[in-house]
Amino acid sequence: MRQPTLQDVADTAGVHRGTASRALNPATRHLVNADTADRVDRAARSLGYRPNPIARSLKTSRSASIGLVIPDLTNPLFPPIARGVEDVLGEVGYNAWIVNTDNDPAREAAAVESMRVRNVEGFVFATARLEHPLLAELVAAGNPVVLVNRRVTGPEIPSVTSDDATGVGLAVRHLVELGHEKIAHLAGPQDLSTGRGRLRAFRQALEDHGLPDEPARRIICPSWTEAAGAAALTQLLDSDVDFTAVLAGNDMLALGCYDVLAERGLSCPGDLSIVGFNDMPFIDKLSPPLTSVRIPHYELGAEAARLLLTEIQEPGRHPRSVLLPLTLVVRGSTGPLP
Repeated sequence: MRQPTLQDVADTAGVHRGTASRALNPATRHLVNADTADRVDRAARSLGYRPNPIARSLKTSRSASIGLVIPDLTNPLFPPIARGVEDVLGEVGYNAWIVNTDNDPAREAAAVESMRVRNVEGFVFATARLEHPLLAELVAAGNPVVLVNRRVTGPEIPSVTSDDATGVGLAVRHLVELGHEKIAHLAGPQDLSTGRGRLRAFRQALEDHGLPDEPARRIICPSWTEAAGAAALTQLLDSDVDFTAVLAGNDMLALGCYDVLAERGLSCPGDLSIVGFNDMPFIDKLSPPLTSVRIPHYELGAEAARLLLTEIQEPGRHPRSVLLPLTLVVRGSTGPLP
C-alpha cells in the first residue's frame, strides 16, 4: 500500500501543505493556530502518516538532532548528563544521537564525521581533552559546539562545568576539621581539564590550610578507572609515605582504594579516610558509604543542551560558559584522625 504523504494530510485537514508541515513539527507548531494544529494531528493519525526526518533533513539541511559525544558510557557519571541533554532537547522537538568513543580519537573522529554527513545541527562533547584538534576543526567550520564537564585550552568554546576548585576545597577542609594533615591525592589524567584542575585546587587547598605539599603524596593516574585507583593506592601503601586520608580525583578512583583496603585487611575510615568526587549513583550503598563531592550531573547536561540550542539559533552570539556549584556529601568513609 502507498504510504500517506504530507500532501495527503494537508488535503484531509483542509489546510495548505506548509501549514500541515509546521503543525507536525514540534519546533514550529507554535506558529499554527491550536485548532488547526489539532485538526492536522487528527488527519495524520487517521491516515497513519509518519514524518520522514531523513527527507526533511535533506530538503532543509536541518535535522532537529544533535550529536552527544561520550567517552565511556559504562561510567555512571555520564547517563545523568545524557538524560539532562535529552530532556531539554525533547521539549523543542530535537533528538540526541549518542555515541561512545571509549576515549579513542580515531573512533571519535569517525563517529563525528558520520553525524556531520547526516546534518546534525550541533554537538555536545563530554570527551574534551586540553588539546583537542577535532574540536578546533569543528568550530572553525562553523559547527555549533558545547563542552560539558570539561574544557579545552584552544579555541573559545561554550562549556558547562562544575566549580571543581570549590569542591576540592570543601573536601580538604572536611578532612582537616577531622584532624587529618597528611592527605594524599589520586589525581586524574593531566591532559584533561578535570584532572589538572582538581590537582591544582588540591595543592591550593593545602596551602590555604598551612599544610605541606608533599609530592610523594600526589599520584597521577593514567585514567579515571577503578583499576587506576587501586594501582595508585597500592603504590602509596608500598612506599614509606605517611598519610591518613585520600582525596580521590573521582569516585571510580575511590572505588579502587576500597578494593586495596579490602585486600590488605585495612578498614575505612579506621585506618584511612577516603573522599571521592562526583557522587555517582549507588556510592551511598558501599560499605562504608563514600563521602563525595556532589556534581549536579543532570543539570550539567540540561544546561549544555540549552547553550547548544542558543548557539544554533544565534550563531553570531559570543560564546559563554556556565559554572555550576558543588556540595560535599559526608558519609561513613571519613572519620576523625585515628
